Amino acid sequence: MGESDPEADWRDPAIADCPIYEPGRPIEEVARAHGLDPADIVKLASNENPLGPSPRAVEAIRDGLERLHDYPDGSARELRAALAGHLGLDPEEIVVGNGSNEILEMLALSYLRPGYNAVLGQYSFVVYRLATRHAKAETRMVPMPDLRHDLAAYREAIDGDTRLVFLASPDNPTGDRVDPAELLAFVEDLPPHVLFVLDEAYAEYLAEPVDLRPLLRAGRRVFCVRTFSKVYGLAGIRVGYGYGPASVVASLERVRQPFNLGIPAQRGARAALGDPDHVEATVRLNREGLAFLTRELGALGLSVRTGEANFVLVEVPSARDCFEDLQRQGVIVRPLDGYGLPHHLRVSTGTPEQNRRLVDAFRTWLQDAAGSVD
Repeated sequence: MGESDPEADWRDPAIADCPIYEPGRPIEEVARAHGLDPADIVKLASNENPLGPSPRAVEAIRDGLERLHDYPDGSARELRAALAGHLGLDPEEIVVGNGSNEILEMLALSYLRPGYNAVLGQYSFVVYRLATRHAKAETRMVPMPDLRHDLAAYREAIDGDTRLVFLASPDNPTGDRVDPAELLAFVEDLPPHVLFVLDEAYAEYLAEPVDLRPLLRAGRRVFCVRTFSKVYGLAGIRVGYGYGPASVVASLERVRQPFNLGIPAQRGARAALGDPDHVEATVRLNREGLAFLTRELGALGLSVRTGEANFVLVEVPSARDCFEDLQRQGVIVRPLDGYGLPHHLRVSTGTPEQNRRLVDAFRTWLQDAAGSVD
């Protein structure tokens, strides 16, 4: 007989059915599980910046450590002013969050409730689904044939009870990017009761990112979400931001937790905005990594989908089995069975040495698999 759940009579059933977000497996955990030296493990699972954090951000954080006894600026005025200057917007059109995930939760909490729905792609970032479920609203999953967004299907899923449409371009985890002209036409055709949310987590990697600010200035209900975790290399201090109509930002401010960004996060993010050299080096390294992984993994006979974000999608017979085998070799990637993609791995780009190590691990896995068949 299984153990009883002491919370079963108290917990909301909608929350009880929510999946738990599964992050990339930490290096230390893999080292313990397989008796490996953490220094010899390569992690290419979480789309982190292989160059590390912005050096200017590290310096700014270090210089502010003597103020850790103080509460941070609850409104993050200096960071919002810096972001406003960076984007050509007003500070009142910007909200900051403890990672972009918190902003997605703020949006769901502000605009969703039982009886309403949010529309999102079948293989979209799982946090859209989680935030919608947390708000007790309906999640409308739009099929993604060939792992691509179908904007016509998105439009068909929208009805009078739709309040949010979530879409990432490039998408995580599929890497699909919607044609900018098609995306703009889609947004312009949305009914006024719908708030369109564009997740721009990988925008800095794009040669020509879509720009929704003209629609914002024209009064359209659009909201964009970005992060400092990717190109700026600040995943460990959790800084995200969103920009959109001042009225939407005001709604989010009503549900934002007090002091949600600490002093190190605010200082680091401001400094990272002023470090274009680090951004340029990161983007250049990523493009080289995408080309290398696409070429070398393809040469091994693997099917590789490459976009413009900082990862590729690799198709294998069993993502979970390959994931476990690569871990034993000291290489961590991301299986996507939790996304309903049991035959795909998401592989982040790394340094040239890390990328070569990854290709060698795949080669060994393929050789071992062939040997077991023989």
